[in-house]
Amino acid sequence: MFLSLPTLTVLIPLISLAGLFYSASVEEDFPQGCTSTASLCFYSLLLPITIPVYVFFHLWTWMGIKLFRHN
Repeated sequence: MFLSLPTLTVLIPLISLAGLFYSASVEEDFPQGCTSTASLCFYSLLLPITIPVYVFFHLWTWMGIKLFRHN
C-alpha cells in the first residue's frame, strides 16, 4: 500500500513534530542533544529539511536534462 503525495506531505511533518515534542519532553539536554545522531530529535529535525532539498535537486536535474535535450 503506497501513500499518496498529499498524504505524505501532511504525514511526514506531523511525525517529525511528534518526534520533536517527544524529545523535548523526555530528554534532559534537549537543545544540545539534537546534535547527536543517536537522538530522535536529530532525525525529527533532519527529515523535514531533507525532503524539500531532495525535491529541489530532483527538479533541478530534470530541468537540466530538458534544457540539454532541447539545445
